[in-house]
Parts: sequence; structure tokens; C-alpha cells
Amino acid sequence: MHNTLTTTAITLGLVLAAAGGALQADTYQGDGHLIGTPDALEWGPVGSMGEGAEIAIIEGNLAEEEPFTLRIRLDDGYEIKPHVHPAYERVTVLEGTLHFAHGESFDPDATQALPVGGYAIMSPGDPMFGYAEGETVIQLHGTGPWGIEYLDPADDPRN
Repeated sequence: MHNTLTTTAITLGLVLAAAGGALQADTYQGDGHLIGTPDALEWGPVGSMGEGAEIAIIEGNLAEEEPFTLRIRLDDGYEIKPHVHPAYERVTVLEGTLHFAHGESFDPDATQALPVGGYAIMSPGDPMFGYAEGETVIQLHGTGPWGIEYLDPADDPRN
């Protein structure tokens, strides 16, 4: 399973890099400050999540073992199907409401509503799912390589 997650992480990084240079940013090296405003972010499709989700990379290369910070914008009602990640996931809700839960089966009634300012930290390999209420923007940060593996391959928009 570890090899599958690593392969998925590398594949995601390559897919994002191939989608355009705007989806990869330099890693902040602690020299001075990295400062920006939301209107300066460059949004693009995130192939591993399909329609209704967009990504903006603030820093990092998701295929490398380095820190990353990114934002994901979800359409109202977007469903995040059960999946796992190869590394810790740290999420903060910036806009909208993210309904989120731990588990292997998508069950909207089992989720907890995370409003603006809400957060979640999940360990590697822990299955999770959720959905967006209203247009929702979340910020993720962690250390790569990063990827996503859906528990049911039929839920993966890359298939």
C-alpha cells in the first residue's frame, strides 16, 4: 500500500506540473517574506478531484519531499469521496463550510460542519470524506510527496 501511495503522490505532482507552471510554485526558503493576497492566486483544475474543484499552489512542488501550501476551491455541494493521503493533511476552512468526517463510506449525516476558521488534521492512511456547503475554500499544508488515493477506484476522476 505504501508503494501505491507514493506512486499516487508522484503521479499527482506530475499531473499538476503538466497542467501548467501556474500550478507549481517555488518552495519558500526562509529568505525574507512570502506575502500575497487572494486575488493574486492562480487557480486551475485539479485532475485528481474532477469538475467542481480548483487548486492554487502557494508554495512547493507536490511531487517532492518538501513543504507545500495550497488552496482548494469547491463548488457548493461538491462531494469529496472516501480517500487517503500518504502524509499528514492539515486543513483550514477559509470560506464556506466544509462538512468532514473520518470513514470508509460516504455518509453526509456522519460529517461535522467546519465553518470559516474550522480545521482538521488527519494522519497518513486515515480514510476521510466530506462535502462543501456554499462555495468553500480550504487551505492545506504539509510535506510532500503528496497524493490522493480513492478507496473506490470508481470515485477517482482520473480513471
